[in-house]
Amino acid sequence: MLYRVIHRELRRMVLQPRYLIILTLGAVFSFHFFATMTSEGQPQDLPVAVVDLDGTYLSRRLCHELDATQAVRVKAVYTSHTEARQAMQRGEVFAFYEIPAGTYNEVLQFRSPHFVLYTNQSYLLAGSLSYRQLATMGKLAAGAVQREVLRKKGVDEQQIMGLIQPVALETHAVGNAKANYQVYLMTTLIPGIIALMAMLHTAYVIGRERQERTVRSWMRKAGDNVLVAFLGKMHPYTFHYTFLLLVAEIVMYGPMHFPMAGSWPLLMLLSLLLVFAAQSAGCFLMGCVPDPSVAMSLTSAYGTLAFTMCGFSFPVDAMPLPMQAFSLLFPLRHYFLAMRDVTLFGNGLAVCWPQVCILVAFWLLLLVGAAMFGRQYERRVAC
Repeated sequence: MLYRVIHRELRRMVLQPRYLIILTLGAVFSFHFFATMTSEGQPQDLPVAVVDLDGTYLSRRLCHELDATQAVRVKAVYTSHTEARQAMQRGEVFAFYEIPAGTYNEVLQFRSPHFVLYTNQSYLLAGSLSYRQLATMGKLAAGAVQREVLRKKGVDEQQIMGLIQPVALETHAVGNAKANYQVYLMTTLIPGIIALMAMLHTAYVIGRERQERTVRSWMRKAGDNVLVAFLGKMHPYTFHYTFLLLVAEIVMYGPMHFPMAGSWPLLMLLSLLLVFAAQSAGCFLMGCVPDPSVAMSLTSAYGTLAFTMCGFSFPVDAMPLPMQAFSLLFPLRHYFLAMRDVTLFGNGLAVCWPQVCILVAFWLLLLVGAAMFGRQYERRVAC
């Protein structure tokens, strides 16, 4: 019976391939878009400005050193604060330094000049990266000035370094050593997009049976077993979207050299569980809501919320307790936790087994959705 339902669905896929082709092209386009948008790892050459009210060798050297960095480039040097502020308000620059007049004279007189840094945090990523780069350059400039002052006082070079940097900080970026924004973004967004498409597509083909009034012929192929009918309807799309996700992961962890410290078979298992769990959620919503349009709307809303609740953009631990509990209702959240353990930290099933069990538990939604759909079908047949 399962084979007959699968054969029937494959035939419908061949006769009406438009929706499948559109979603497949959408997944390919999404992968290509994020791969090319973040190809440099982090945004480079962010435009910044400098308000040079000093106009001396020191201020010109600072501008040159800022422009020499990869992360930012000095787009303009202004002579007034108003011009720089207006440029930032127009979105032409994301940050600017203000070097006050008399800075070089204060350095020569062994005083402490003050630089002012303005950043536009309306653009979170660009503003944060600009702030970090300019703040770092400001500290380096302060260290350089202090070194020159100590040299003029006749202090030994080794003692100068001990005074400027009494404690040497050694930083290790665990998991994503290169701080590559592409790794952070694509490893969660691409599986989430493919899982969303699998859930929407599964819900759509079930709802189409209602719209076209072909539920009775569908059930006859399944021997009037709703669970078999649902499984036969899901299987072609399970393999299709799992294949897409595996291809994306092979490209990411292969030619794109994303960090992969764990087991490939375990990652493939997680991919299959994610797709099937998302499909089970789609079957549950389509089985509980008789109206296909309303069910598709709820499925879209549920799938979209997963990107917020999975915790990759905003940490779940920082959310209110009710929202933390709500995040457990999304398969993408558990896939994200398990994928991070496998790929970044090299952990095995002994560590991520709770997430694997929860992804398997989402299959219960399939049973509930099939039971609800069966009751609605029996009522319509009885009428």
